Amino acid sequence: MPTKEALDRAIAEGLDLVLVAPNAVPPVAKITDYGKHKYDTDKLKKDQKRKVQEVKGIKVSPNIAENDLRTNARKAKGFLEDGDKVRVVCRFKQRELAHPQVGRAKLEWIANEVAEFGKPEKEPVLNGREMVMVINPKPAGGTKKNAKAEDKQDSGEEV
Repeated sequence: MPTKEALDRAIAEGLDLVLVAPNAVPPVAKITDYGKHKYDTDKLKKDQKRKVQEVKGIKVSPNIAENDLRTNARKAKGFLEDGDKVRVVCRFKQRELAHPQVGRAKLEWIANEVAEFGKPEKEPVLNGREMVMVINPKPAGGTKKNAKAEDKQDSGEEV
């Protein structure tokens, strides 16, 4: 439709003629409210922004009670579900440092509890009086290959 005719139609309807795809041949425009169009495009851009991954921290000690350890594991699951990394620190006091295997066992227990939500970057490392382990969240969606295979199965095609 010619530009003049589209503009006349938009004015008659009390709306705006908005250029949607200026680089297309021929350029694409639509009749809509400009304010609503701008709001929708801004919202789409905001949704497309990548979330900054934060590092959340959890502190435990070698002599932590089992229920407290479960609570910390539950917190870690929540952080991992939100897409954040979790840094688990086991602080040793005084003579506890003589038995680092106890702290390592606590950290590994937490890693096993959150295994379905995240995977440790590396084994727990003893740094001074702290043993540290960082857990990365697992990717939210499956791989593209798996998604394509599922689509083909849903449509009845053979994979």
